[in-house]
Amino acid sequence: MVRIWDLAYACFIFNQDDMTPTIDEYAALLRVDNVQPYKIYVKEPKPMTFKKKLVRLTDMTDAWVEKQIKKKNETICIPWSSLRDLVLNHPDMLKRVNLFALAIYGLIIFPKVLGHIEVVMVDFFERLKQGINPVPTILAETFRSLSSCRKKGKGRFIGYAQLLNVWILSHFWKVERTPFHMFSKTFSPLEAYFKKEWPKEVTEQHWVSVFQNLRADDVTWRAPWIRPSVLLYKVRDQDWMPLLGLWGGVGYAPLMVQR
Repeated sequence: MVRIWDLAYACFIFNQDDMTPTIDEYAALLRVDNVQPYKIYVKEPKPMTFKKKLVRLTDMTDAWVEKQIKKKNETICIPWSSLRDLVLNHPDMLKRVNLFALAIYGLIIFPKVLGHIEVVMVDFFERLKQGINPVPTILAETFRSLSSCRKKGKGRFIGYAQLLNVWILSHFWKVERTPFHMFSKTFSPLEAYFKKEWPKEVTEQHWVSVFQNLRADDVTWRAPWIRPSVLLYKVRDQDWMPLLGLWGGVGYAPLMVQR
């Protein structure tokens, strides 16, 4: 997907058609309709220290927390293995659930340091419990990571890859040309992926070829799971807005992909 990501417009270009995940689509997939839509994540100007937040989150001693804190590639973090024992054995069930949720955000949604929970995640998680909407942050880091990988021509995607994957397959399940003709007639490409019937001979170059030669009628423009609602395409009189991520911001213009 990085190969067809356009840096200037922050969208995918499939042959003649532009497309990108939107706030509305990600909100529908993540089922965040009970979250205040205008309450977004912004870093606190004077946040509590990482150690104090971990003490409050885990109910462990200062000494225990101090021992777990590591530094990986100039990033302060805590190993997932340190939290795993607490998730399994903490006497407070609510603490177990919270720490497990924190691990999901740190290891899957924002996997910046593999196998570790990054310092920013604890602050973000605290704000989640206050009712912020996580979708703009997830979308911002998705766009930033795609652009970073595109600029370098390589790199690891630091974003919610599984969610992006669902989005892609939901919009392009109708494609039947190479490499999709390799699928069993029983399954659509989306079903085949999740049923692990994906053909081994489908290479990266196959995918690039398919996406670069898409026709408009190959695309399911409105995914079946999108909710009927008013869609966000501008903010007041502006058709461009900033999305704030954990490690930076990015421009977002949903009007480009209103189709």
